[in-house]
Amino acid sequence: MGRQHANKEYSQNLVFKSINNVANSSRPLLATHPGGAVQQLDALFDRACELGASDMHFESGAESFRVRLRIDGHLQVVAHPPMAVRDAMVSRIKVMARMDIAEKRLPQDGRIQFLHKGQSVDVRASSLPTVHGEKLVLRLLHFNQERPTLSALGFEAEDEALLLQAVSRSNGMVLVTGPTGSGKTLSLYSCLEHINREDINVSCVEDPCEIYLPGANQVSIHERAGLTFATALRALLRQDPDIIMVGEIRDAETAEIAIQAAHTGHLVLSTLHTNDAPSTLERQRHMGVAPFQVASSVHLVVAQRLVRRLCSHCKKLSVDEPPIYKPSSCGLCDQGYEGRVGVYQVMPISSTLQQLILQGSDAITLSAQAQQEGIRTLRQAGWRKVLQGVTSAQEVLSLAPDA
Repeated sequence: MGRQHANKEYSQNLVFKSINNVANSSRPLLATHPGGAVQQLDALFDRACELGASDMHFESGAESFRVRLRIDGHLQVVAHPPMAVRDAMVSRIKVMARMDIAEKRLPQDGRIQFLHKGQSVDVRASSLPTVHGEKLVLRLLHFNQERPTLSALGFEAEDEALLLQAVSRSNGMVLVTGPTGSGKTLSLYSCLEHINREDINVSCVEDPCEIYLPGANQVSIHERAGLTFATALRALLRQDPDIIMVGEIRDAETAEIAIQAAHTGHLVLSTLHTNDAPSTLERQRHMGVAPFQVASSVHLVVAQRLVRRLCSHCKKLSVDEPPIYKPSSCGLCDQGYEGRVGVYQVMPISSTLQQLILQGSDAITLSAQAQQEGIRTLRQAGWRKVLQGVTSAQEVLSLAPDA
């Protein structure tokens, strides 16, 4: 389908700016949208982009079919298309994603790419057989032009200074960790924006590339064709790089190559999926990286989460001590919230932490040392946002309960 699906609102969601919720939008829900499957699907894509959705869920029940959008981390029902168009709509998506429309018994993955107003949108599609029919989930990735400042993402001034100091080095490794959809890639590109110059060779490998960085050499992996993170990283090392950004360290092979690159005069930026900064160091050891390699190459680790930002128009000050703001509701927000903001744990690797890494210390020991050095946990960083009136206590407790 040559339809163009993204717009400025979608791009702004990647920068955690506010968007209106479904109920308050000027456009109606799509439950009674006229036309067949193609027209309704086009309208749903438009709707998802207007609301800044990160995912679209097409779900079948025994006698119903619904579409939900994940907006600011929360799912919302936006449409109940008629059952008469369900199969046609599912088949249309599978054709667009180059899936086998005849195969309904096994999960499938696919990808859709298109342009909208000169901007590229990548959609990763996943199908799953369920009791009442196939479920499809589409993840919307916008190859956008926006590279916000670190402070705009939510970094405190002192944490921003530590991060910029680490990425200004000529070698070593900086890691960003957090769950899927927590804004890790955007944080890395905001760092690259500060150090990207004409006299530096910046190379990026991702799955897929989501953000355009002028002057950088960006590679999207293609596992079916054999272009994995490890394969691409090996090739990049023969391209005379100064800075390498690896979208994700998924396996021991990629971890080993990235560590070696950091040891041989390259600055390596990458991401991992761990709960907090200290556990990232332990995770590398479990992936087979020698402790001395971790200790000598990793200079700083950032753990991050996204929390919803309180609506500046209707948030209410509580009578608690200390006084904090709580969500309310108005016509400009979604149940008291508008957009999201990052919460960050920024942990430089001190000489004491290096010694603990060399000794094979676990994440609990590393975390205790980090706190002695004044490194805030994610929970503590979240409470700081609460006291600043940026988010609510409920958001911090729900997204960072154990950190």
